[in-house]
Amino acid sequence: MKCCQQPRFKRRERREYAISYPLLSSIRRVSVSKSGAGTGFEVNHADSSVKFNVKASVAIAGTFDKWDASLTFTSPELSTAVLDIKIQADSVNTGSGMKDGKLKGKDLFNVKESPLMTFHSTKVVETCPDTVEFDGDFTIRGMTKTEKLTFTVTGKGTGTGTITGTMAFDRKDYGMNSGIPFIKIADRVEVTVDVKGKRVSGPPVVWKQ
Repeated sequence: MKCCQQPRFKRRERREYAISYPLLSSIRRVSVSKSGAGTGFEVNHADSSVKFNVKASVAIAGTFDKWDASLTFTSPELSTAVLDIKIQADSVNTGSGMKDGKLKGKDLFNVKESPLMTFHSTKVVETCPDTVEFDGDFTIRGMTKTEKLTFTVTGKGTGTGTITGTMAFDRKDYGMNSGIPFIKIADRVEVTVDVKGKRVSGPPVVWKQ
């Protein structure tokens, strides 16, 4: 793949994300694993959000009201970053009790048995001056697959910024084969992250490009 060229979403392959700096996801706080070794960020959670939508014969869109994330560094080097994202599946809110109930049910999110949607990164690579890729384990309803998150970065070194990005995945890859009665639902699901935050400790993250 050429530098800065965004990969395309393909069913049953990898999911893609595009997110901007400085926090690289829906992160409430970025912490350091060794005292004084890295950099810390903090999010204004009240002004941040995690939303989702899926194309359907009747509009299905809403928010996840409860979520958290962390990014840990063993040093200011970007390559040492580990990203963890946790979304409480039962906090889905479409504004419709019927839709919420179906989404939480065993055929879709299955929140009773699998209350969390999570991503845990295993590798990070700076692919371009404004692009970072995280490889990691993505889990929904107890099913885990290896996915790649591609982030578009803006405002490097400013210390403050807004994250806006979209995560796309095929629901059938994770066993969500059913729908909602009388509503035709597409396979592709998008989760949109909008987060505001600032660097609160340590030096800027080191970028190679």
